[in-house]
Amino acid sequence: MINIIVTIIIGFIVGVLARFFYPGAVEMSWLWTIVLGIAGSLLAGMVTHRGQAGFHRAGFIASIIGGMVLILVGRLLHIG
Repeated sequence: MINIIVTIIIGFIVGVLARFFYPGAVEMSWLWTIVLGIAGSLLAGMVTHRGQAGFHRAGFIASIIGGMVLILVGRLLHIG
């Protein structure tokens, strides 16, 4: 249960930072911000996974970049 709560909190933080660093306004609800952060973390994990578990600053930055990539893809596909 605690893992789900931590995932939601980290997803929210990553999503907010991805929206902040993405150029231009990104209109989405708080729920979609959490989903964006979690999806960005999963995308970054798939790209940079090296079999290591735990929190790494580079992984956190990669998660934010992953979230920004998802915003870009959404805009290119005219989603949202």
